[in-house]
Amino acid sequence: MLCAHWSRLRRVSSRSCCATALRSTHSSTRLSSSPERIMKTFCSVWLLLSVVELSPAQEPPLACRGAAGPAPPQPETAEDMASTGDLEPTHYPARRAAQVALHYLNTRHGSPFRVFGLQQVHKASAEDVEAGGRKYKLDFSVTDWASGSAGPALRCSADVLFPRTERHSAPDVKLRCEALQQINRTVQEEEAFYQKHIPPDSAVSARDIPDSYGNMSEEMQPFWRLARVAASFIMLRESSENTEFNMVQMASVTQQESSEEQLMLEFVVLLHDLPSQEIVQWKLLASWSPDRGVRVLQTEWQPRCPHATKPPN
Repeated sequence: MLCAHWSRLRRVSSRSCCATALRSTHSSTRLSSSPERIMKTFCSVWLLLSVVELSPAQEPPLACRGAAGPAPPQPETAEDMASTGDLEPTHYPARRAAQVALHYLNTRHGSPFRVFGLQQVHKASAEDVEAGGRKYKLDFSVTDWASGSAGPALRCSADVLFPRTERHSAPDVKLRCEALQQINRTVQEEEAFYQKHIPPDSAVSARDIPDSYGNMSEEMQPFWRLARVAASFIMLRESSENTEFNMVQMASVTQQESSEEQLMLEFVVLLHDLPSQEIVQWKLLASWSPDRGVRVLQTEWQPRCPHATKPPN
């Protein structure tokens, strides 16, 4: 996870500082053997180590530098990108197409108490189509993140078509999932959540969910899932064969007034594109109710770098 990656960076940085200080001590004792010089050097090094140990944690660089998430993947060759027929399920072309199918699944079946994550790609193939584009046939499994490790894996198959047009077009997805209707719908939880937050005096506002250390209160988890489902509409629309989006943070959520008996929520979300390692920020207005599900009403790309003028696609 992003928070674990950042923690490792801080630990490595601290160890490097300590090693440098110890080398300095060793070098100083060779230059002079006087007890006063040795004691002075020892006290300086001890002070340095104390400062390193007690310094407050820095915030992870969730900015335009895009240094979030795992290390950048190895670039794909032109042969990898142009390959057709059976694909290696663990390679990027298959995984990216499955991620698009996952976004589609979440837009149709996600809720405050259900959001799906990709578990494994079992089979994948690709073919060029006459109309222009490439179609991926996929066999993969997903799990419900809200259920944790106890949740059953759901087997799915999908056809994902990436059109090749002058202007970017969203992928076309046809999805089939076994036993999807048999998964428990958490009707009571959804109704209780709705009744708790629909009154005007219970409006919610929060920032940085989860925080840079991965902390998220139980109360905020349904809102994070709603943000993840709403972000799936954007990730599906913006996806191509050269992207692989995932939501890394709900930067903010603000509940809005609504006259339609819908929870109206304004989100700002941070999306991580794995191949480019870019962090993209979007603001969106979404509504939800138990009977109508999640709907995204407005979206706005928000550049986080001064030189940025348009969305990635």
